[in-house]
Amino acid sequence: MRRGPMIVLAAALLIGGAGAAYFFIGRNHLNAVVVSLEEVPDPLVRKAKETLPDIKFDHARKLPNGNYEIRGKAKNGKVREVELNASGEVVEIE
Repeated sequence: MRRGPMIVLAAALLIGGAGAAYFFIGRNHLNAVVVSLEEVPDPLVRKAKETLPDIKFDHARKLPNGNYEIRGKAKNGKVREVELNASGEVVEIE
């Protein structure tokens, strides 16, 4: 079998996959604004600390939809994040 068509097919799948990932996953986070923890409302920071008590939170981002993503590290170095909406409900934990 010839390699040329296989390379073109692989490239097309790679480009298509990257486009789909941008559309479905990354586009909300591309326009996120980095904010200091002091700018995040206190109830949201408290909720993040309640949700992941062993994490030392160090920075946050405000997402285009109004949610906050608060990030920190565990003692073992693993990065964890909590996404909260404006009313303080946990939307996602990573």
